[in-house]
Amino acid sequence: MKRTIIVIMLVLAVTFGLFAAGSSEKEERITAYTTLDEELAREVFKAFTAETGIQVDWVRLSTGEAVARIEAEKANPQASIWFGGVGIGHIEAKQKGLTMAYDSPAANMPAQFRDPDFFWSGIYAGALCFESNTEKLKQYNLKAPTSWAEITSPQYEGHVQMANPGSSGTAYNALATLVQIYGEDEAFEYMKGLDNNITQYTRSGSAPGKNASIGETTIAIGYSHDGVKLVDIGYPLEITFPSEGTGYEVASISLIKGGPADELEAAKKLYDWGLGKTAGALYATMFVVPFVDVPRSEERRVGKECRSRWSPD
Repeated sequence: MKRTIIVIMLVLAVTFGLFAAGSSEKEERITAYTTLDEELAREVFKAFTAETGIQVDWVRLSTGEAVARIEAEKANPQASIWFGGVGIGHIEAKQKGLTMAYDSPAANMPAQFRDPDFFWSGIYAGALCFESNTEKLKQYNLKAPTSWAEITSPQYEGHVQMANPGSSGTAYNALATLVQIYGEDEAFEYMKGLDNNITQYTRSGSAPGKNASIGETTIAIGYSHDGVKLVDIGYPLEITFPSEGTGYEVASISLIKGGPADELEAAKKLYDWGLGKTAGALYATMFVVPFVDVPRSEERRVGKECRSRWSPD
């Protein structure tokens, strides 16, 4: 009898030990900062989790905010990966020692869309444009601007919005574009003239276009894919491009240097996945140009029923 009790106790001990071991296994998770549009970020990370089982806890930040936050946390990084955001910001992060090199086997984009030292890889491109509310244009008897020179005209005074170059990669890209077109000194003189027409410098690069779409401003400076997306939803916007030439973003991915060690391998999986066709097909639904060969999708992840969620940020 005593031997039977001992055997039962041993069986119970082993059984409960197995349950305890199983319950101690942690769910694989990644902490990410993202500069993707919030709707796209939600779709991208949901698809990644569905495919891999890895959960993504993400925070949406503009490009400038992402660099500032990663720099502020440099001594104790809280995230493993920065996903999306204008490539200029990723270059800045590299120069400040905030990110790490990673030679992803999934990086098959042309060389000009990837850091030569493998600190960042591009995922898609998008061109700068003017987004004009057609109803406001008619109300004020204006035409949509078609050049950088034209948008500084007094007729557009009080009708233009753009983001703050200090927080927004979109606006920083616009400034860099003007430097390339006019030269540095002339570009900053140009900005003085443009400033006369600006009603507000927003924190986020996509906010001016959203404000133009609902009539809070007449004209916005932003990315064409954001504008086309708003047109597709049904907002009264006209998209035009400056005749002098325009800049474009290379939205990119970087691994954060010194991020949580237990997340590194999962973060690399997200990095690789973000350069692949499944992710590229999702990017394409938002009117950007992915660096992977994916068919043009007619499906739009953001429809007219989502208009109420499109509040300026």
